[in-house]
Amino acid sequence: MAQRKVINERYELQRLPLARGGMGEVWEGRDTKLDREIAVKFVRFPDGVPDDELIRRFVRESRITARLQHPGVPAVFDVGTEDGRPYLVMQRIRGLSVADLLDQHERLPVGWATAIAAQACSVLAVAHHASLVHRDLKPANLMLEPDGTVKVLDFGLAVALDLADVSQITRSGQHIGTPAYMAPEQVLAAMSGPQTDIYALGCTLHEMLTGAKLFTGTTQYAVMNKQVDEPPTPVRDIRPEVPAGLDSVIGAMLEKKPEDRPSTAQDTYESLLPYVESLEHIPGVLHPPAIPSPTQMYATVLSRAFTPTPQEQTAPDTAQPPTSESQHTLPATAPEHSAGTPSSSTALTGDTAAGHATRSSLAETRAEASELVRQSRYSQAAELLSETIRSARESFGPLDDDVINLRLEWANVLFEGGDYRTAAPAYQALKADLVERDGPDAELVFRCRLQNATCHALLGDTTTALEAMHELLADERRVFGTHDPRTIELRRQIGLLQLGAGQREAAQGTLRELLDELLEQHGEDHPAVPKVRDLLAGIGGES
Repeated sequence: MAQRKVINERYELQRLPLARGGMGEVWEGRDTKLDREIAVKFVRFPDGVPDDELIRRFVRESRITARLQHPGVPAVFDVGTEDGRPYLVMQRIRGLSVADLLDQHERLPVGWATAIAAQACSVLAVAHHASLVHRDLKPANLMLEPDGTVKVLDFGLAVALDLADVSQITRSGQHIGTPAYMAPEQVLAAMSGPQTDIYALGCTLHEMLTGAKLFTGTTQYAVMNKQVDEPPTPVRDIRPEVPAGLDSVIGAMLEKKPEDRPSTAQDTYESLLPYVESLEHIPGVLHPPAIPSPTQMYATVLSRAFTPTPQEQTAPDTAQPPTSESQHTLPATAPEHSAGTPSSSTALTGDTAAGHATRSSLAETRAEASELVRQSRYSQAAELLSETIRSARESFGPLDDDVINLRLEWANVLFEGGDYRTAAPAYQALKADLVERDGPDAELVFRCRLQNATCHALLGDTTTALEAMHELLADERRVFGTHDPRTIELRRQIGLLQLGAGQREAAQGTLRELLDELLEQHGEDHPAVPKVRDLLAGIGGES
């Protein structure tokens, strides 16, 4: 009998994989140290050749995923490489995928289809707040467990919102997504944001209710063209008993422009919730109702936790409105004063604890943070830098070169670690101080402005991002000139962002003008020419 493969001297794999796909393969296994079932997911390299950068990004993104705290996300236990291939060790989920459920039942009851989508929205709300977009949401990645709960799979293989600039949200030549569930911005510009997942969930919900994919074609290219140009068939045209209100919600989720879809997963959840009813038992899929479900026990209690009693509903409203500290909602962005303000619970050490930072202590902090970043331990690096910033400002002032560098490094670590909500105000506050010190046209001021705009773009706030980029472009043209590489690249990013936002005519105008100027000034040899041509070809703007 062949011996089972063991990786990391700990994880014993079954002899055959559970599943294979374009992104990799999944193996069932056992953690021999803790004696528990696991699932191990190996990433497949696009060209079959190990890629150090892909491995580094995979580790980074896995750590972001591991921070997601939600019962609908399988727990991440470990990450590593085996024979040069990155792998993720995760909680083993037992249930039936929505894809298999549709194969068995063709269509799902309205209540259950909506319940599955609403539970997925609950997961997406947490993920999007962490700046993590799934990018490949589909029936195969939604698992219905026997107690009726839904797990969203493959967050560990999804790519976190990307680095550096909005023009590289996917690696060149690699499409992430499945054509039948890809939003128009994924097809046109390889861009993904929170609304991209909402679109994919809309495709999935449409399929759960109708029993057929929203768009089909003889080739993937034909399907992607329909995602961009063809209006979706209303669900009620295929299944008239579906409530008109639910059909309208699905229609909003499937709008071609991201800005026309529900703005958040929480908004989508609240729109779907009224239609989550009549959740009858599904034989062969769910446990019989007589079997107790600990999850349902928890949910029943929590559903009553913030529900007023009949006496409270009829009592006069004499309570004071809650303060921001007492509300149970997450802030949309980090507070402006968070830049350089450590938590009062954090114990500082040495000179820093006494409020007397030294030049040597700042250098040591930056060196330690750099090593943490090298190991993809971004949250620890950001915390370490944040702990030092306040005492550094008190010792040397906010405009000191070392303090500025420390603050910039903190913002960059937040950005690279995927915490765009905190990074955006950090860049904004840094820009304001740099303007005071160096003037509005300093190159570092421009860099902070671009990074702040990019944070907004990656958070799905395209309108704010485009406004900021257009203002920056006017200043870069004035200071650097029209043909400076920085100006050229910013114009390309604006065109790409317009394309991803569904502003196809504006994108075509931006990119066409840029291409004509590049050809006139530099000819075909300029490195930006093929990139701009590719974008124009995707929208029919370049023959």
